[in-house]
Amino acid sequence: MAEIATIARPYAEALFQAVKADAATTAVWLDELAAVASNEQLRQFADSPKSSPAQVFDLIVGVLESKLPEMGGNFLRTVIDNGRIAALPEIAAQFRALKNAQLGTFDAVVYSAFDLDSAALADLSGVLEKRFGRKLNLQVELQPELIGGIRVVVGDEVFDTSIKARLEQMKIALTA
Repeated sequence: MAEIATIARPYAEALFQAVKADAATTAVWLDELAAVASNEQLRQFADSPKSSPAQVFDLIVGVLESKLPEMGGNFLRTVIDNGRIAALPEIAAQFRALKNAQLGTFDAVVYSAFDLDSAALADLSGVLEKRFGRKLNLQVELQPELIGGIRVVVGDEVFDTSIKARLEQMKIALTA
């Protein structure tokens, strides 16, 4: 949604400018805030005229798994006071994009039918970085319906070596 992206951009850019040297740590608590803010019931509570900004702040901070730093608390108060809770996931996404641009890296999601151990993930990281020609931040998500193999998404590029994809290709070839 373009409107949310437009709303989120100034928040992400301002936060990035404020924490440039500590962007990695900030990304962790910002992602956690975004995950909490994506809850529909929380957004309904925040949008209710019966809820005060202090109540919304206390609820969000109470749900977080880790302690929010002072800067994070100030940022969250600003977002709540301006009624932008719904924009937090997009703010986090744009902040990650700014952080990645600074570091020269890209986010990649690896969908796998099975859990990958750290050694296999390290090997895979090297292969994928050569394949895509850039430094990647890998995030693994399980998708048992792939049957086997992996599917990697980097931005708008997809690299699919899953058994499910190969079966689909065989099905198309046989029915053509």
